[in-house]
Amino acid sequence: MEQGILVGQPTMATSAMPGPLAVQNGRRARAAEACHRAGLLPWLGRVRGMFRGGARILAYHRVLESGEPPDFTFDIDLVSASAEAFHQQMSLVRRKFHPMRFDELADCIERGARPPPRALLVSFDDGYDDNYRIAFPILRDLGMSAMFFVSTGHIESGKPYAYDWLVHMLCTVPQTRLEIPALGIATSLPEGLEGRRVLAREMLDRIKALEASDQDALIAGLEEAWGMPRARTHVQSRPMQWQHLREMRRMGMEVGSHGVHHRMLAKLAPDEMRHEVFESKRMLEHELGAGIQAISYPVGGSDAYDERVVATVREAGYRIACSYRAGADPSTRATRYRMRRLPVERQMGAAWFEAIVTLPEVFAHASRTREA
Repeated sequence: MEQGILVGQPTMATSAMPGPLAVQNGRRARAAEACHRAGLLPWLGRVRGMFRGGARILAYHRVLESGEPPDFTFDIDLVSASAEAFHQQMSLVRRKFHPMRFDELADCIERGARPPPRALLVSFDDGYDDNYRIAFPILRDLGMSAMFFVSTGHIESGKPYAYDWLVHMLCTVPQTRLEIPALGIATSLPEGLEGRRVLAREMLDRIKALEASDQDALIAGLEEAWGMPRARTHVQSRPMQWQHLREMRRMGMEVGSHGVHHRMLAKLAPDEMRHEVFESKRMLEHELGAGIQAISYPVGGSDAYDERVVATVREAGYRIACSYRAGADPSTRATRYRMRRLPVERQMGAAWFEAIVTLPEVFAHASRTREA
C-alpha cells in the first residue's frame, strides 16, 4: 500500500466510550433543560444583555429531513438539524431575537456601533445541496436571511468534500483491518455502521492535525488502495450548483467564501493559502455578480487559521471572517476576522438550543481541539 496505508493485524483498537467533551456537553444539555423547566432563560437573557454586547452567530452544516437518516454513510456529525428542528429553531430566533445579516454586522463594526440587543446571525458552512433544497425554503418562508459559506471548487462539480469522502470510505469499504502509521491507527474495522462512525471521527481529528499536503496524500492513498476515487458523485453528499446560489441571493440570502477546496488555510504553503483566499472570492464575484464580504475558515478550529491567514484575508478585501470556535464575541474591529460562532448539532433539543442562544457563555457546545 502507498502513503503509509497498510492492512495487517490490529495493534490498537479505538474506543466508543464517551470522552470528556461528550460528558461536558451532556452536563450543559441537562442544565439547559432544568433552566427551561424553571422558566429561568428569559431572566438569564436579560441579565446577560446588561453586561454583554455583540451578535451571536449560529453555525450549521447540513439540514436533512431526518436528524438520524437511515443508512447514512457520510459524516453524520455534519447533520446539524432535521428539517422540523431547523424550522422550530428559526421560528424561535425570529420571535425572540433580532435576526441580522453579515453586511449589517460589518457596517456596525466599521462604524464602531453596537449591534442591536439580542442580535443573531445564521450561517452555513461548505455548500451542500440540502442547504438549497431544505434549509433555504424554510428561511425564505419565515422571511429570514442566512449566510452560506461555500467552497467554490466543489460548486457544480458534484464532487464530495475530501473529509466527507474519507468518512464514506471508512463506512462502506469491505476490508476488515486498517493500519495507518502516520495517524497512529492500527485497528480492526468494526462490522457495524456506528462503530465505523466512531473510527471515522477519530481519524478525522488525527488527520486534521497534519499538514495539508500530508492530509491530501493520506486520503488519496486510501482512495487508490480501496478503489474508491472521489470523482464519483453520491446522492447523500452533493454540493450546490451556481444556479442555486444565484436564486438564493435573489431571495435575500448572503453568500461567502469557504475557500476553493475546503483546505485548512493555516496548514498550506503561502502561495496555496493565498490562492484559496483570493481565488474563491474572485470566482464567487464572477459567478454571482456581487461583491463578497465574508469568509469562513475551513474546519475553523484554532489550528485552521493564524495571523498570516488573517492578514491575507484583510488584503483580499473581506470585511469579516468566521472561525468554527464555539462562543460569542463582542462585535468589534478586534474580533471581526476571528468571529466565534455557536455550532448547532442534531442532538440539541429545543431547550438546549434556546439556552445556547440565550446565554452562550454557559451553554454553548464545547469546541473540539486537536493536537499535532
